[in-house]
Amino acid sequence: MSYWMELSFNNRQEWFYIPVLPASIEMSESGSGSTFNVAALGEINVIKDRKLSEYSFASFFPKEGSPFWPKLVKPAPEDTGAPRVKEDYKPPRECVRLIMKWMESKRPIRLKYNGSTFGIDTPVSIESFQWKETAGGGGDIEYSIKLKHYVFYSARKMTVQNGQATAPSSKRPDERIQPKTYTLRAGDSLWKVAQTMLGDGSRWGEIQRLNGIKDAEIRRLPVGKVLKLP
Repeated sequence: MSYWMELSFNNRQEWFYIPVLPASIEMSESGSGSTFNVAALGEINVIKDRKLSEYSFASFFPKEGSPFWPKLVKPAPEDTGAPRVKEDYKPPRECVRLIMKWMESKRPIRLKYNGSTFGIDTPVSIESFQWKETAGGGGDIEYSIKLKHYVFYSARKMTVQNGQATAPSSKRPDERIQPKTYTLRAGDSLWKVAQTMLGDGSRWGEIQRLNGIKDAEIRRLPVGKVLKLP
């Protein structure tokens, strides 16, 4: 069994593995029921939807080269999501910088955890993050973090049929921050750019029209060309 934990942002455009797994992960589940006093019945409880799950843990980011720095002898298979090489980890200051940056963005991040009895893969908001570099730590940074399950929300079009209102089926929301441009790399095609940046390769024609690319130029896209995205 491979144990690992990852924090990521913007559909994994930025991410890092937790190098030293916390001794425990505290998970809080609670309801939002209300109690009322009713004549002849006394106190009653009205059960409502449960509150958002909360996760908290504490550990430390070790400096590279310390006895606690991960040493991966057998890289994990790529499709498991587990760390494969030491470079999958980031130094302490970089981990702190990323978390602070994500908090300032006011956007959710994603928490992934793979354990022996359960796993976590959910969007979360960073509720609090505390860290310190202690004397004698040699560059290690101790931290504690609190996260809360995040629910994506947006206006949804309702349809009415036979007097019944129904909402469209829910899809996993796109967590990416949509960029306005894309710089072509070696091996890129308009279909690949549309698939990667827009999530739908069939939209390559929109990119072609927006950038005034002629049909004869499609197969000879210059590396470094900046494309506008719809």
